Amino acid sequence: MKRRTFIGTSTVASVGMLTYSSGSAMKSNIHGSNKLKNNINHSVCYWCYGKIPLEDFLQSLKSLGVKAIDLIGPKDWPLLKKYNIHSSMCNGAEISLTEGWNEPKYHRTLIKNYTEMIPKVAEAGYTNLICFSGNRRGMDNEVGLKNCVEGLKQILPLAAKHDVLIQMELLNSKVDHEDYMCDNSEWGVALCKAFDSENFKLLYDIYHMQIMEGDVIRTIKKYHPFFRHYHTGGNPGRNEINETQELYYPAIMKSILETGYTGYVAQEFIPTWEDKIAALKEGVTICDV
Repeated sequence: MKRRTFIGTSTVASVGMLTYSSGSAMKSNIHGSNKLKNNINHSVCYWCYGKIPLEDFLQSLKSLGVKAIDLIGPKDWPLLKKYNIHSSMCNGAEISLTEGWNEPKYHRTLIKNYTEMIPKVAEAGYTNLICFSGNRRGMDNEVGLKNCVEGLKQILPLAAKHDVLIQMELLNSKVDHEDYMCDNSEWGVALCKAFDSENFKLLYDIYHMQIMEGDVIRTIKKYHPFFRHYHTGGNPGRNEINETQELYYPAIMKSILETGYTGYVAQEFIPTWEDKIAALKEGVTICDV
């Protein structure tokens, strides 16, 4: 699956470097202990590390203190349970990112898929299940929203019965997912409000929404009741979230915590380092505020 500076005195700069370590410093410490504060519940998207066998990757997560993994389907849940790693965002019911709930011709298949998957998620002890709007293909945003409502309302009672949260991911349509409909917070929030259901919310991807609308911290503060999961990623490039890119993740994480959020934040950057687990450790440490 292809998914898709600060200025101050020398004293302030030194403190800043302690909280936002350089890549070289983190690389030198990768094999040391990783004692996390765990104010943030850490997760990671496996697709970014797909060349690493899943069992090896889960062992690395255990050593890093990361307790969850995103975007894993039912066939791999037994392996997750072996290592006591939680499936913080389940997948496997969607058709694709481009073929989603905004198009009525996909509703029959999607309703079947989600009707079968929701009980499986609950039985496994998990909560979150991802979904996608699909592409516009010339469709008006209002029409697409109404189509999503018409389709999703047919599975939400089942989701409520099993205490499963359906989450639609916000993706950028400018760089990675051209024509994707749920590409801004306001549209996604409007969809949530159309249901007024605790079983449908949004996956706020920080990387994607930095590209589409910026103003990340203000948006989180404004719309946090509708955001029940977060993904990271460095912009530009969707690589490491350190000082090589424009987002300052320690401040973003603190803002998320200030909203009272207790869910998971999943690293979803594509590592460029040769030692990809070291890159992951750096990302987790940066977010561990």
